[in-house]
Amino acid sequence: TEELFQKYKTLKSFAEANLEDLEEAIFPTGFFRNKSRLIKGFASKLITDYSSRLPSTISQLTSLPGIGRKTANVILNEVFEKAEGIVVDTHVKRLAAKLGLTTETLPENIEFDLMGKIEKIYWRRFSLYLIFLGRKHCKAYRTDCERCPLSDICPSSLERR
Repeated sequence: TEELFQKYKTLKSFAEANLEDLEEAIFPTGFFRNKSRLIKGFASKLITDYSSRLPSTISQLTSLPGIGRKTANVILNEVFEKAEGIVVDTHVKRLAAKLGLTTETLPENIEFDLMGKIEKIYWRRFSLYLIFLGRKHCKAYRTDCERCPLSDICPSSLERR
């Protein structure tokens, strides 16, 4: 990424980039053709529709190419310090199900399910806590229920006892 930002230093340079050159620059990341189109589209739309300023609502962010609810929620949480939803990544998806918080399988449905169960004041940090738990204690293929701070309330942990 350092080389990418050396070559393309401004939003305008991304928007005006030759598609083949951009593809070559991001080739190592995988899915380079799709990503390069999305990057150009994102930069162009940000310039034309938002005067080169990052929008601050989930509806505006998700109108940008390549930005779904997860990314939009991360931006809102980290850049604007506000929550309009809950970030659902692989850890949140897995742990929300293990904890019995949802039976949904699609990230957007999981998000809306969790939004109905978690008070809004906790939305910003909720995902971070589950991500931490997923990385530290409740890995997809190996759980560490004995050290998990939620072992006394987790249905999955209680079944193992």
